Amino acid sequence: MSLTNKILMIRPKTFRSNEQTIDDNFFQKKELKNTDKVFKQVINEFENFTKKLIKNDIDVKIFEGNELIENPDEIFPNNWIVFDDNKIGIFSMYAKNRRTEINYNYVSKLNIDNYKVFDYSNHAVKNLFLEGTGSVVLDRVNKKAYCCASERSSKKLFLKFCSDFEYKPVYFNAFHVVGNKKRRIYHTNVMMSIGDKLCVICLDSVDNINQKQNLIENISNSNTILEINEEQMNNFVGNIIFLKSKKNETQIVMSDCAFRSLKNKQLKTLEKTGNIIKSPIPKIEKYSGGSVRCMITEIF
Repeated sequence: MSLTNKILMIRPKTFRSNEQTIDDNFFQKKELKNTDKVFKQVINEFENFTKKLIKNDIDVKIFEGNELIENPDEIFPNNWIVFDDNKIGIFSMYAKNRRTEINYNYVSKLNIDNYKVFDYSNHAVKNLFLEGTGSVVLDRVNKKAYCCASERSSKKLFLKFCSDFEYKPVYFNAFHVVGNKKRRIYHTNVMMSIGDKLCVICLDSVDNINQKQNLIENISNSNTILEINEEQMNNFVGNIIFLKSKKNETQIVMSDCAFRSLKNKQLKTLEKTGNIIKSPIPKIEKYSGGSVRCMITEIF
């Protein structure tokens, strides 16, 4: 299994800065006023982004969010559902107001058969969390799964997922500087992204020498490593995603913010790998603390 052309996205109905996620998501900023204005800007960013994906030959399945329930982060379905090799994972969400995002109707509307479902969502009552491909970065070609420790990423649940989905687990600690303190990175997918040939990663965020070396060895066995620094990570360069067009051409999807943060040499490396699709989503990034990768659930 390599890259996919089919993705699921959710058009949000109740987007806002989520007060239940801001304490450990240091990429997220509080929304102080003009929530209606911000929501309109977010919808505009979403529509322009999806149009670019479709224009570049990506098969985008867009579902409407829930107007009846306040799901401020429903724009990020990759955290609660993962498709992989005829298996579906339903995940355990850290924030209570994110648990209502789980919606099996989306799966039924995709008209897909013969999938075995692994539902981890009930582990939330045990305070065990794992938030899909936010917590876990998958090397689907080489069947390796990467996960950095945080309140949202239980090692116990991660190892269970790896056993169920037949991935080799690589668990490690990753930090970034917030103010004058080092804080855990809340999701692995903000510090690394893996395609079928290339891995973009902020190795500076891994302090433990043995863990860093283990990461390098596991990745470099099958992928070229493109290192980014912490400033670039904070600009969501780690939160890119590798897809493919219907013509099987690699598409590297990122935000304008991430693109502007790239150095020329890094950009050339990416351009050799595939076509870059970039889109401005500043309000989504600012008030949710996530970028394009978080918005996309791959369908395999």
